[in-house]
Amino acid sequence: MKVNPILLGSLSLFSGMTWAQSNVILYGVADMSMEFANHVGTVPLASNGFNSGAGKNVYRMDSGGLSGSRWGIRATEDIGGGLQSIFVLESAVSLDNGAQMLGRLFGRQAFVGLQSSSLGKFTFGRQYTSLFDSIANFSPTIYATQYSPTVLLLGPAYREDNTAKYSGAFGPFTIGAHWSFGTGLALPATAPSTIPLTGTGEVPGQFHRDSAYGVGVNYFGGSLGAALAFDEFNPSMVNGTGGFKKLAVAGSYAAGPAKIMAGYRWGKNKDGAGSEILRDDFYWIGANYKLTPSVDFTLEYAYDKIHRRVGESQMGNPWQVTAIANYSFSKRTSAYVVTSFAKNAGLNLDNSAVNYANSLGTGNSYALGAGETSMLGVGLGLRHTF
Repeated sequence: MKVNPILLGSLSLFSGMTWAQSNVILYGVADMSMEFANHVGTVPLASNGFNSGAGKNVYRMDSGGLSGSRWGIRATEDIGGGLQSIFVLESAVSLDNGAQMLGRLFGRQAFVGLQSSSLGKFTFGRQYTSLFDSIANFSPTIYATQYSPTVLLLGPAYREDNTAKYSGAFGPFTIGAHWSFGTGLALPATAPSTIPLTGTGEVPGQFHRDSAYGVGVNYFGGSLGAALAFDEFNPSMVNGTGGFKKLAVAGSYAAGPAKIMAGYRWGKNKDGAGSEILRDDFYWIGANYKLTPSVDFTLEYAYDKIHRRVGESQMGNPWQVTAIANYSFSKRTSAYVVTSFAKNAGLNLDNSAVNYANSLGTGNSYALGAGETSMLGVGLGLRHTF
C-alpha cells in the first residue's frame, strides 16, 4: 500500500509530541455545598461605615466545602543526574457561578523548580508557606474551606508571590524553608482601628517591604508525628512596613482507625510604626476516625486567646467547634455533612483580626451581624476529585 509521506511525517510528529507531554497531568477538585448559616451580616468596610448590619439567616450554594474547587496542571521531566524539572499551575474556580477566584488565573499556585530524591526540592513562584506545609498534617479538618479557621491559624498570607522555597525529606524528618521577595497581599481596613494592607509585590529600593520568610520541621515515626514552624510576614501598610510573626508547634498520634491531633500557635502583629496591634495564642485539638472504608468522621475544637487587639472592644475570646461526616462512593466521589458553631466571631473564626480574609476571599460573608455573638452553619455537599 502506498503511504503519503506528508501524512506519515505528520503522524510521526504527533506521536513524538504525545510522548513528550506524557508526564503532564491535568488534575482538580469539584466541590459544591448547600449551606445554612445564621446571624450573618455584611463585611464591615469603609464603604458601609464599618457597619455589618443586622444579622440574618442565609441559604446559599457555596463552591468548596471540604476542598476549594480548582483545576491545575503539573508535570515532571527527568533531566539527568538524578534531577527532575517540575512545574505546577493551579487555578481556583467558583462552581456556583463558574467564575475565576482569587483575582488571577493561577491564584492557588504557580511555580517551577528542580527536585532530587537525595537533595530535596527547590521551587520558585507563587507558593504555600512553610508554616502551611508543616501544619497541614496536624489540622483535623485539613484546612477545609467550610469551616476551618485556616487564616486565623496561619495568617492571611499563607500563599505568597515571588517565593523561593526548599523542602527535603531525610529519614523521619522533613524540613522546609521559604523566602518571598514581595507577597503582593492587599486587604482593606475592616474596622476604624485596623490598618489596610497595601502590598503590590517587589518595590525597588525597599527590600524589606512586603517580604516574608519561614521555616518548618516535621517528624513522622510510626504512630507519632510532630511539627515546629515559624513564619514572618512584613506587610506593606499605610504607615510603613509591619511585622506579623507566628510560631506553631503541633503533634499527632494514630491508633488503628483513629488519629488525634493538637497544636498551639503564638502570634504577634506590629504595624508600620512598630506598635503592637494584635497579640494572641491559638489552640486546637481534634480527631479523625474511619468507621468503615467508606465512612469517616472529623471533630475539631479551636480557641483563640486574645491578649491585645487595638481599638476594639473585647466581647470575648473566639472559639469554634466543627464536626464533619463524609461518605465515599468511590476513590474520587464523596458526599459530606459539615456543621460548625462559632462564638465571639463568625464561622472560620472570621473577624477583623484577619481583615475578614475568609469572607473577602470566598465572596460569602461570615461577618457577625451587629449585636450578634455567635454563628451556626450547616453544609451538605458533594466532592469529586480528578
